[in-house]
Amino acid sequence: MSKISIRFYDDREVRAVWDEKNSKWWFSVLDIVAVLSDQDDYVKTRNYWKYLKAKLRKENSQLVSATTQLKLVAKDGKRYLSDMLDYDGIIALGKQFPSRSANRFIEWFTYSDETIDGKSKLKAYGLFESSFIDGIEVGTIKGLRQIHAYLFGGLYDFAGQIRKKNISKDGFQFAMARFLDDTLRRIEQMPENTFDEIVEKYVEMNIAHPFMEGNGRSARIWLDLMLKKRIKKCVDWSKIAKNKYLDAMVKAPADSAGISKLLKSALTGKINSREIYMKGIDYSYYYEENDK
Repeated sequence: MSKISIRFYDDREVRAVWDEKNSKWWFSVLDIVAVLSDQDDYVKTRNYWKYLKAKLRKENSQLVSATTQLKLVAKDGKRYLSDMLDYDGIIALGKQFPSRSANRFIEWFTYSDETIDGKSKLKAYGLFESSFIDGIEVGTIKGLRQIHAYLFGGLYDFAGQIRKKNISKDGFQFAMARFLDDTLRRIEQMPENTFDEIVEKYVEMNIAHPFMEGNGRSARIWLDLMLKKRIKKCVDWSKIAKNKYLDAMVKAPADSAGISKLLKSALTGKINSREIYMKGIDYSYYYEENDK
């Protein structure tokens, strides 16, 4: 049970562990209780779950018997046994809360892995253990196209293809399509020997936005591959809050100091850590979710 996933509900983490033997996810009960009760205090969350569990036990609810215990990493970095429920158990738990909260939560929780983003995320998970990752060119346009094609192949007909249309977001115009080939050649030639050089190259690639969709998710993997090869580091994306990352990236075209500071504060030498990579994918896809 080594595959770890982090989902997000109202900017709160919901941790999950993959059960290879039974082919299903187990979700942290305390994380679910915290989001449904809108509670940040761990002790209060734990006490409420104890109260609810006792109440359900008296009612002979199967929900309690369906609970198992697995070890999860706590904020102190240590692993502790924690109550977990599978998919059906979490749906049942959600119904124990007021209908408005439960309905909104269940709608979010039942988000399907059959969506394009869901399928792409599963591909991103698989990239870590595939031989394909060893053949990706580091720091080149070809390498970025290889990543994009892997993540979105079979999902978008433009997977791995440089866009031919102009695109913009929130009023910001990305590199003009008719100049894009020249822009990408210039970016490819930028040095990437130091942390600062790598960040500048990453920022320029974000401004270029070479694909119609999936730029951020592809470029963050591209960035980590450069960091791993050149300075033996990678980003622990779980240390960078979504709002801070997005704000820094918006400001980066004019001043890259903010994103540089954020990335530097989250660097880790655990470049071969499966958990760091998996959490990174979770956060990377979370950054792209539209806020409701």
